Amino acid sequence: MSTITAILTGIDAKANPGLVTDLQQHPNVKSIWVSEGKGEKIIEITGLNLLNTLSINIIALQVKTDYVLFFAKDTGYTLGKFALERMSRIASDCNAGWVYSDYQEIKDGKLSNHPVIDYQQGSLRDDFDFGPVVLVSAKALKDASETMHQTFENAALYYLRLKISQKFEILHIQEYLYTVAELDGRKSGQKIFDYVDPKNRKVQIEMEQAVTEHLKDINGYLKPEFDDITFDKNRFENIASVVIPVRNREKTIADAVNSVLSQETDFFFNLIVVDNHSTDKTTHILQELAASDKRIIHVIPDRTDLGIGGCWNEAVHHNACGMFAIQLDSDDIYSVNQTLQKIVNAFYEQKCAMVVGTYQLVNFKLEEIPPGIIEHKEWTPENGRNNALRINGLGAPRAFYTPVLRDIKIPNTSYGEDYAVGLNISRNYQIGRVYDNLYLCRRWEDNSDASLDIEKMNKHNLYKDKLRTWELKARIAKNKAS
Repeated sequence: MSTITAILTGIDAKANPGLVTDLQQHPNVKSIWVSEGKGEKIIEITGLNLLNTLSINIIALQVKTDYVLFFAKDTGYTLGKFALERMSRIASDCNAGWVYSDYQEIKDGKLSNHPVIDYQQGSLRDDFDFGPVVLVSAKALKDASETMHQTFENAALYYLRLKISQKFEILHIQEYLYTVAELDGRKSGQKIFDYVDPKNRKVQIEMEQAVTEHLKDINGYLKPEFDDITFDKNRFENIASVVIPVRNREKTIADAVNSVLSQETDFFFNLIVVDNHSTDKTTHILQELAASDKRIIHVIPDRTDLGIGGCWNEAVHHNACGMFAIQLDSDDIYSVNQTLQKIVNAFYEQKCAMVVGTYQLVNFKLEEIPPGIIEHKEWTPENGRNNALRINGLGAPRAFYTPVLRDIKIPNTSYGEDYAVGLNISRNYQIGRVYDNLYLCRRWEDNSDASLDIEKMNKHNLYKDKLRTWELKARIAKNKAS
């Protein structure tokens, strides 16, 4: 029978009397660590914080059981019948280092399922959703603790699971083994920018340091050495083309187009709008705009199977596409009339194959909303392409040297296509940065990610994890070949 130490120091044990009682009565649970409290099996330990490495090392040194059960979120818990037996048996059978499961949550008085996704080599996001209950092998914990060479105040659990993943399986049980009270009632569109919120910058730096060490451990780290880039003007009539894929954006498309036409540059540019068979007034609006300005190229594809990435391919391979292809979403606008000029200047000055700008979150009325300006400071010249495997997005606006983009091709999806391309480009080329605010990113009810259910969010995250896995394998192979 596997023995378990339960760590409740991060939650209010007194507010979870049912959980504490269940753990006390469970034959496998030998000790329960709490910040405050007394009773059978209870060990009072003050100052233990699962986010810092000192606490993880203390646990690794003092734990005497086969497994450690972490409760990582301060909320209410109800364990399913035989949940601990199920987790520990599977962990033992598979010699897994880290086990997690699907769970149920109570939100607004309603019980609903919260499935999570399988872990894979590319599951490097620091916000990967394991659920708030994980069972960790004491052997894996001790082994990982001995290789944790950095000291963190906020990234310890992330650091720990990266280290564990190097030698042990991280295993997902597709069964609903416990129930929690959900405390974060925000919609998906309100959560997705947490990782780039400026107030979390200190945390993000620690996470970057942790993943960088991990990539070095597994030979997936890339040194800041890049292939040279030479810009061939002779192949293009225009220096730049703005690319807007669009479907059914009658409320915003004119704003987007006009923000392009108002750009002030010392070079020729055009606008390629790929109208993906809109069924509202979008097509009519674009026809009128194109009739009034020859810089607008209104493309309606012959194909009807295109996602956003497929629409980008239509534009990039169009014979009118300029040397640089610059992104603008159909419900966003450029924030200044110098956006294109600043981006093109960055290509030449930084000698890069891709440029990522800075954007500002606004509502439909273009009023700033939290967290405001997003600089994506994780895209540094020294370590950006390594840190890119940890984050979940690239920033905006994005711009590309067209020959490189034509060579790579863009996945024909409507989610993650820009991230896939950015990872691929960064494997060999430098990605440039512009830290001036260039772009207004509208957040409103018609955003494709405004209010996703858990199944859709899981599908998106699983795809991005796969992108990271494929890219990581390619980078490891690149390092082996060099």
